[in-house]
Amino acid sequence: MKKLIVWVGLVGLAGLVGHAQSPFSLEWHGFVNPHYYADSRSVVGGREDMMLFYPKPVVLDSLGNDINDGWQADMLAITARLGLRVKGPDMLGARTSAYVEGDFTGSTNATIDNLRLRHAYIDMRWQHHRLLAGQYWYPMVIHEIMPMTNPLNMGAPFHCYARQPQVRYEYSVSGIEAVAVASWQLDNMSQGLLNGAPASSTLFARHSLVPELNLQVRWNMGAFFFGYAANLKTIQPQVASVATVLQQTERHSSFSWSLFGRYNGPGFTVKAQALFNNSLYEGCSLGGYLMRVYSGVPYQFAARDWHFDTYWLDVERSEGHWRPGLFLGYGRNGDFGTPLTSGGGTEDYVMGRGFDIESLWRIQPRLTYTTLTGLSFTAEAEYTHAAYGRLVKAGGDRWYEHDATAAVGNLRLSLSMVYSF
Repeated sequence: MKKLIVWVGLVGLAGLVGHAQSPFSLEWHGFVNPHYYADSRSVVGGREDMMLFYPKPVVLDSLGNDINDGWQADMLAITARLGLRVKGPDMLGARTSAYVEGDFTGSTNATIDNLRLRHAYIDMRWQHHRLLAGQYWYPMVIHEIMPMTNPLNMGAPFHCYARQPQVRYEYSVSGIEAVAVASWQLDNMSQGLLNGAPASSTLFARHSLVPELNLQVRWNMGAFFFGYAANLKTIQPQVASVATVLQQTERHSSFSWSLFGRYNGPGFTVKAQALFNNSLYEGCSLGGYLMRVYSGVPYQFAARDWHFDTYWLDVERSEGHWRPGLFLGYGRNGDFGTPLTSGGGTEDYVMGRGFDIESLWRIQPRLTYTTLTGLSFTAEAEYTHAAYGRLVKAGGDRWYEHDATAAVGNLRLSLSMVYSF
């Protein structure tokens, strides 16, 4: 009921403003997207697993049966979206606009089906400059080259997929663009120790006092678009919010970078990215960090990133009403086989996603039929293969080693409709 009241109120406000003599103009848009999907095994994901990352490992019950094996299916329409664009008069010599957009995926699995803020930002554009402030795409999401897949993951975890509150500055001249972003956290939170226990929270980033910093250089040469992005994230991995836990201020920084590109040809589009990822868990990608809390000195710790490099390619062709496409993704754990623990500490924590996977790959063909008037239908097959390692414990250390028998795969079949307006 509250969600309905909010939307009715917004629509009513838009009508009042639209009939008044105002320098602002309003434009509504959105879509409804019922989505059916079936998986051949249980998966690591979110939002009723509509957001798929990779298949779960083999887990045997007392009779030797893999509890994660077996088909399951679901249907959701939570990605239904409504957006409002406001165009205003020139201010401070800039063209101005604002944008607000929401859907019903919720901010966590526990709040699925609740209204969620996707975007909310002010956009100011001069001849060569642009200033954007508010909630927008996570800086390592290069929206100009986002995969054209239909499911909620949009290429994740090979491609980042998240949004963050931020201040973004762009400078462009003669097809060359420079971008600088300072961003903070909201829905997608860092992992760390909150009051001595593992947790996901914005507190780890907030206590660092340092926003996530991102720099990009991009070249837009007509049919070709390509660039480079560098990202620095700083968190305080341990935070205390109760008096019984000692507070500490030691920080940990992680550096990641990316190369990306796009080519728009006659009737087809090719997009690609290489992501060299140290700790982009918050961006729905792979990677993370290891933390060892030492004995003798309360709450002193050592942290190091573990690296996961991902590569993906997306190709789509447009032929009248039909749009066939193909997504290919590959990820490699650069620190697979190195010790997760190595003497001298009392507690060891692995923060992030995919640390027990040696490699990951996905092949995802799709076929879309569109009426060219806002209604489209998509059939998609998504096979994701995860090469899990075998956990080894020796002399107080533990690590993962190659195990060909631990590899698993999941086949997702999906059908969806989109009614855009």
